Amino acid sequence: RLAAEQGHADAQFAVGTLCESGRGMPQDIREAARYYRLAAEQGNVFSQLNLGSLLLKAAAAGRTLPAAPGEAARFLAQAAQQ
Repeated sequence: RLAAEQGHADAQFAVGTLCESGRGMPQDIREAARYYRLAAEQGNVFSQLNLGSLLLKAAAAGRTLPAAPGEAARFLAQAAQQ
């Protein structure tokens, strides 16, 4: 988690997956989205894919996550371009 807080995209992705799955820590989808977003904005393709998917799943389930309209599509498109 320290490396993630220091801005390392691979660590941010890893912490995001742990937060999303609840492995080793309580499941926290909002925190997963936060870490995925940090890494996605640095170009981490796996975070872009996971964040886009997470935003779509949340919207389909009627849950809200902090995101601007169209962000899921934007992150998925960025992942596809890589």
